[in-house]
Amino acid sequence: MPAGTKTKVNLEPLADRIVVKPVVQEEVLASGIVIPDTAKEKPQQGEVVAAGPGRRDDSGKLIPMEVKVGDRVLYAKYAGSEIKIGLDEYLVLSEKDVLAKVTS
Repeated sequence: MPAGTKTKVNLEPLADRIVVKPVVQEEVLASGIVIPDTAKEKPQQGEVVAAGPGRRDDSGKLIPMEVKVGDRVLYAKYAGSEIKIGLDEYLVLSEKDVLAKVTS
């Protein structure tokens, strides 16, 4: 996918959930060594492709999300639920599982 292209996902996350498209790790190192699928680590970085409205506090007030569609985020290694739509794989996770935004 070209840089700056937004992915359209037909999912509408609820509350403080987000849908993330994991960034695929490079398969060949700079030295030319090819990394097999069994040796790859689970991605921990991705692009937010859908976000819920936020969560509600005890009084019912809406607390808005800190991340938005298009943000690149780092998330906990085993967080969320993996889903597959067509050929694409996504991760649905809670905003609290987001560790940081990646800024350029």
